[in-house]
Amino acid sequence: MPEGGDPLVVGIVANEPSGDLLGASLAQAIRARVPNVRFVGIAGPRMLEAGCSTLFDQERLAVMGLTEVLAHLRELLAIRAALERYFLANPPDVFIGVDAPDFNLGLERRLRDKGIRTVHFVSPTVWAWRPGRVRGIRRAVDLMLSIFPFEETFLREHGVPATYVGHPLAEAIPLEVDRLAARRALGLPEQGCLVAVLPGSRMGEVERLAEPFIETAKCCFEARPDLVFAAPMVSGRLRALFEAKLRHCAPGLPLSVVDGHSRNVLAAADCVLTASGTATLEALLLKRPMVVGYRVHPISYHLVKTLGLVKVPHVAMANLLAGRELAPELLQDRCRPELLAPALLGLLDDGDRRRFIAFEYARIHRELRRNAADSAAVAVLDLIGHPASGAPSPC
Repeated sequence: MPEGGDPLVVGIVANEPSGDLLGASLAQAIRARVPNVRFVGIAGPRMLEAGCSTLFDQERLAVMGLTEVLAHLRELLAIRAALERYFLANPPDVFIGVDAPDFNLGLERRLRDKGIRTVHFVSPTVWAWRPGRVRGIRRAVDLMLSIFPFEETFLREHGVPATYVGHPLAEAIPLEVDRLAARRALGLPEQGCLVAVLPGSRMGEVERLAEPFIETAKCCFEARPDLVFAAPMVSGRLRALFEAKLRHCAPGLPLSVVDGHSRNVLAAADCVLTASGTATLEALLLKRPMVVGYRVHPISYHLVKTLGLVKVPHVAMANLLAGRELAPELLQDRCRPELLAPALLGLLDDGDRRRFIAFEYARIHRELRRNAADSAAVAVLDLIGHPASGAPSPC
């Protein structure tokens, strides 16, 4: 615990855009309670806006898939070793790893072994994927902050100190959103049916999904010429890659590429075509019906299937929370335009189904609202015995 006027120092590492959102919300909530705080580690644009300092470019760590990680393993290990040296030489009052368990848990274990308190924000999906990891989690963390209701019991039963805090996005996104206002803010057409196209936030995802998603949009446009499309891109590199695919596959398609603002694009849409990931949760919270498509490297997929590493019936968090496949999932070999397009058109042409999905998503949204960022901030400060001098941030 800092003495006198020394600032509270929080080490924090978020490896990808979804972690950047979570890290920013937590940083803001801690700062609201402890204004004299400094955050340092790896931060994306939202965390930088929240006052975090970054030691490495976050995009260098945004790697997903078994074979993809192997291709970048040397760089990833070098970055993790550099972070370990930095935090051991400059010990924070607490270290928070945001998601990215394969990267962060190893770092957390090494820091914890040296007496630094560690927190992991977002439980790894040990209830769904590689459950044996729970043993490593016990060694790595002083506290696990879980964002879904079923995780806390599972973790505690396996000896991991855990607190369910709800999901920050459920607080950040209002229960009702104005579709027309979102379109106006983005300069998108106010009339007509808009489909949001989200092929992922990583280079590998966009490389694999841009073409089938663009071809799907093209098929839907041929069947429904009233449709327009918008695709948000989190970086200039991803935008360049996606636009190259667009020029090749469908140069005349009425598709607007938007720099960032993925949540606004989702809010503006009537329906969504998305990669699996945090975008499916955002679409749920915005009450937008969706079709989910995803591909990983063929070797990664073969290993996952052969070794039986996945223990859940759905890959999209929206479906896991709903307990059923409200969002059609078309994965790997089934992620192709001739299957994606009928699924998307089926949603667009069925108003009763879209209304039912919106009703179910609203119910889930209310269940996930637990004042998450403030709850997480309190749990972190309680762990290190730090008094909060500021007021809690508003819900």
